[in-house]
Amino acid sequence: METLEIRPYGDPVLRARGEPVREFGAPLRALADRMLATMREARGIGLAAPQVGLPLQLFVLDTGHDPEPLELDGKPVPDPRAVMPLVLANAEVRVLPGEEERMEEGCLSFPGVRGDVARVERVSASFRDADGLPRTLVATGLLARCIQHEHDHCQGVLFIDRMVPAHRLRVEAKVRRLLRETQAGGR
Repeated sequence: METLEIRPYGDPVLRARGEPVREFGAPLRALADRMLATMREARGIGLAAPQVGLPLQLFVLDTGHDPEPLELDGKPVPDPRAVMPLVLANAEVRVLPGEEERMEEGCLSFPGVRGDVARVERVSASFRDADGLPRTLVATGLLARCIQHEHDHCQGVLFIDRMVPAHRLRVEAKVRRLLRETQAGGR
């Protein structure tokens, strides 16, 4: 399957809030499949449409290797592999009561940049699937973190914006270099 180009930090589309997805069905499934192929080729677990140059409220993810159970449409899913990969369009994410957890994150638009980000450990996401059907997902652990990271992309928020200050300082030189490279490449 043909993959898409992942836009690096410095591309203006990464700072733009995505527009709602309005067309569902076969065209959206085809786009989601290309996004998933791109994500897998880059060895990621999530990818948002802005990262491939599309200012849309759309992201895909696959954390099926993570054993954390989840809830989909009010029903428990003990084995996440049964519902992965997921396509989330027009997602609304709510933080649920729980602890905040610091964990190292990376991002496909920031090659070589990693740092700790504090995120809540449990979220609820209301979204439309590729066919436009309304769905609700309650997630914990890595899936909850991935949902927050990719949803942020759709709002023009990047993981470096949420990185703990000490880690942000540590990666600042790499981030500036990436920005210079992107600008030199004409993006």
